[in-house]
Amino acid sequence: MSKVQGGMKCVKYLLFAFNIIFWVSGLLVLAVGLWLRFDPNTVDLLTGDGAPYTFFIAVYILLGAGALMMVVGFLGCFGAIRESQCLLALFFACLVIIFGAEVTAGVFGFLNKEQISEEVQKFYSSSTLDSSPNGTAIVTTYYKALNCCGVSTLEPNSDVCADFPEDVKDCLTAITDFFDEKLYIIGYIGIGIAGVMIIGMIFSMVLCCAIRNSREVI
Repeated sequence: MSKVQGGMKCVKYLLFAFNIIFWVSGLLVLAVGLWLRFDPNTVDLLTGDGAPYTFFIAVYILLGAGALMMVVGFLGCFGAIRESQCLLALFFACLVIIFGAEVTAGVFGFLNKEQISEEVQKFYSSSTLDSSPNGTAIVTTYYKALNCCGVSTLEPNSDVCADFPEDVKDCLTAITDFFDEKLYIIGYIGIGIAGVMIIGMIFSMVLCCAIRNSREVI
């Protein structure tokens, strides 16, 4: 028999519906993390000897948060239906942890955006000076992935860039634009998920208090 009545029963089913949305949100976060980790352009640009891995640190945090969100979403659904104070309190605690992890990943990514971009630019610039087959392959990968050519718009490599249009971006500018685009995608999704989690925290605490009050009345 349900322990909560009236408006609290509505909160119970709203929390259940929220957790379905939260589970789907976790799936979305996980999908974005996997996309960033295994996107051919990203992998080609950020792997290899000497390549910086700062970008992937934030991505791994995102993957962990997405997987945890899916587990917690299931936990919240079960706790709401069973009207379990213990599960709802655990659900609330997990939301706080996930919220903290996402804020950490977001702050880390945006605070280190310039550093990440500079490290990749240095890696690319050093590869242009490497005349070995490996250096040439890395530079070619950047040209194809970012549709760019040369280190500077003022001094492009005319031999390599002959097949590109005259107004093509230099690769240092293209690298900066590439990371700006990726980080904004993460930021917009993170803000949306944070809003959903705050609603979930409120619902879980309201329902948990209602269950406790109903037991005291009984």
